[in-house]
Amino acid sequence: MAEKKKVEFLGDSLEAIKNFPADAKRDAGYQIGKVQDGLMPDDFKAMRIVGKGVIEIRITDTDGAFRVFYVASRGDKVYILHGFQKKTQKTAKGDIEKGQQRYKLIP
Repeated sequence: MAEKKKVEFLGDSLEAIKNFPADAKRDAGYQIGKVQDGLMPDDFKAMRIVGKGVIEIRITDTDGAFRVFYVASRGDKVYILHGFQKKTQKTAKGDIEKGQQRYKLIP
């Protein structure tokens, strides 16, 4: 198996994920671990509006819907752009913009 990719959290993405409820936080960590191993998350969606290669991990539990934007197609790292709770059907403009800003920080 390929070497596990390192994770780089951009902006306050690590802090945001740490603030998820316990089950959602555990699931986010598990899904990020799968990505580090070169696998796809269990539930995901391409988010081209954020940037090329951006994937959204979709987590749904009793506390609601949570999302993590990441890029794993650049080199040997997984870049976590943003983690947030989704409150409406459509992803909030502010969350997309935050992802886009952090996407520009990827080397």
